[in-house]
Amino acid sequence: MRDPREPYFLALNWILRYVHDTLDHGLQLYSSSTASLVASSDADWAGCPTTRRSTSGYCVFLGNNLLSLSSKRQLTLSQFNVEAEYRGVANVVDETCIHFVRDLVVVGQVQVFHVPSRYQYPDIVTKGLPSALFEQFRTSLSVRCPPALTAEECYLT
Repeated sequence: MRDPREPYFLALNWILRYVHDTLDHGLQLYSSSTASLVASSDADWAGCPTTRRSTSGYCVFLGNNLLSLSSKRQLTLSQFNVEAEYRGVANVVDETCIHFVRDLVVVGQVQVFHVPSRYQYPDIVTKGLPSALFEQFRTSLSVRCPPALTAEECYLT
């Protein structure tokens, strides 16, 4: 860190505590009867107090399984909230494909739905969340402690 300040050290301390407390967590995969691909994205508009840049985040599910989760600070300043949101959507497919995505929406090949904030799972990588909501989103992304081993699994290890 080039110019460390107290807020950065507090954030670093929080991250290190979180990593320490969740070392036993992992991504669980489930069998699923559906093969639907669902992508969700969100962005905080001008969320960085220093640079006023937005952070985009997305998650992609195949059935009930998380395939991809990403958070990225946008390289350019967004003048409007909707611009930051469009950049977040474009990151899911590719940052340079915003017009392609718009055309797919127009012809009905891609559907865009409004999702209430309480179900915006990408918020876990774009915003600071209250602990209860963070825990709920983390569980919804299938990140949890591993289940206890069965007697047979203990024997095999």
